[in-house]
Amino acid sequence: MGNEAQTPDAAASVDFQEVQQTGQFQELRKRHRSFVFPMAIAFLLWYFAYVLLADYAVGFMSTKLWGNINVGLVLGLLQFVSTFGITAWYVHYSNRRLDPIATEIRNEIEGHEFDKGSAMRGAAK
Repeated sequence: MGNEAQTPDAAASVDFQEVQQTGQFQELRKRHRSFVFPMAIAFLLWYFAYVLLADYAVGFMSTKLWGNINVGLVLGLLQFVSTFGITAWYVHYSNRRLDPIATEIRNEIEGHEFDKGSAMRGAAK
């Protein structure tokens, strides 16, 4: 009752600042940002263009295409399609370009290569 051996928290023994300074982590962050920031900017531009068109180009947005389907409805549905498309693209990108590096970093952390108070083993990788 309370006399059990306490296992130290694995994360408490890792020097995360040392991990963040490695070339692998820098490359992971660079790859992630090179996808996320441009994609976020592009999507926000697309979204705000839709909102501005809906507000200021009512005549254009209400142009009928087929029956009761107009340009505004089609562009609104394309917002959903583009969201799912970007998500699928990110998953593919992450699986191919981010996950291998992240797995390698995690394996090094779990292998105690970044324990506090010790120099990184295998730094010559």
